[in-house]
Amino acid sequence: MDLSFLFFYLFAAVAVGAALVVVLNRNILHCAMALVLMFFAIAALFLMLGAEFIAAVQVLVYAGAIMVLFLFVILLIQIDRVQMLRFAHRQSPLVVIIAVLLLAELLYMIIRGTLGIAPGGADAAAAGAASGSTEAFGALLYTTYLFPFEVASVLLLAAMIGAILLARLDKEEVGGVSRQDMS
Repeated sequence: MDLSFLFFYLFAAVAVGAALVVVLNRNILHCAMALVLMFFAIAALFLMLGAEFIAAVQVLVYAGAIMVLFLFVILLIQIDRVQMLRFAHRQSPLVVIIAVLLLAELLYMIIRGTLGIAPGGADAAAAGAASGSTEAFGALLYTTYLFPFEVASVLLLAAMIGAILLARLDKEEVGGVSRQDMS
């Protein structure tokens, strides 16, 4: 067994363990710190795959900028635990359905990989050959994967608008009393 396999399994186990902490822990700050650890573990996996640019983006954008934004939102909103539990309880059936679908997808990809079927076909092989170049990555992102890129940007915009609305609602109501009633 090669040493790179050992490091792959180590970083993969750290990423999965940190993701489980994010999902299962009730302390929101611990969840945020576990998410940072997961981002670093995924960046290490990208480095092992030879995708240095993606690893750098993972660390700079996600572990850096996005997590700072998350922490500011967490600290500004001060979500009540009871509200969080009620919200999570309403989402339980949807979470179970999505988890089953993701597990089915994971099993499908494992079966395809053990049978030697290359995911994506010839286009993925051509993209893999040119994966070391940032220019090739940009060309692939803005041609083949333009629609998923735009969908991700719309989802991030919706999340940002939701965070702003939550922060405004929290500022307007303090302890169940609106600011207009206080003055």
